[in-house]
Amino acid sequence: MTAAMTTAPTTTASIGAVPSAREAALVPGEVVLDEFVEARGPWSAVVEAGNVLTIVDLEGNQAVDCLLYAAADHSVRYSASATIARQRSIVLTTGSVLRADNGEALMTVVADEVGVHDTIGGACSQESNTLRYGQHTREQHACVENFLVEGSRWGLGKRDLVSNINWFMNVPVDPDGALGIVDGLSAPGKRVALRAEAATLVLVSNCPQINNPCNGFNPTPVRMIVTRPAAAPSVQTPEESAR
Repeated sequence: MTAAMTTAPTTTASIGAVPSAREAALVPGEVVLDEFVEARGPWSAVVEAGNVLTIVDLEGNQAVDCLLYAAADHSVRYSASATIARQRSIVLTTGSVLRADNGEALMTVVADEVGVHDTIGGACSQESNTLRYGQHTREQHACVENFLVEGSRWGLGKRDLVSNINWFMNVPVDPDGALGIVDGLSAPGKRVALRAEAATLVLVSNCPQINNPCNGFNPTPVRMIVTRPAAAPSVQTPEESAR
């Protein structure tokens, strides 16, 4: 893809004027893609090796659930356990290498304006909503359903859904090991940038959850910008820091 693609107007009623893709990208470069993801909606694209995906939290406190697959072989997919084990931390931030179950590096977080992203909280589903919040939530749309709808475009089904990333989501772990889903640490316009180490299929659910604070009980749009940097950004990984 050589020309930038934009699928939304440059202004919205809720967030006002929107900066250009070149201004909004966290890592500068030629703009390859610029798309807005509606509140509660799915999104996907292949990010070619060396390109950088910037995810923009337009209105703040919006969780973005994410799955990664090697574009050439969808059986090679993101693994939370492999990523956590190699970096010795459950938190994703600048320098985190997002690894597949075979240890292959799919993407690297090269810039981050929030500092804490989750990869242990999982994705909401109609079943988990019912269990946690009651039968009245059963028909509410959820991230697993978004993944299934969008994944079907790439030949992916339910058995292909694995551990996911939750960008901008705050999931503290208590001393007793219990997980909490609390107010996010993001704010309007905050960004995180991921460099593809190999051509990577990025599958996203712009989380529709309204029963806990992960979206401030009010799901909002996000923006996805892919740039082709003139030079690869330099970043030290947690794996290197731990040596």
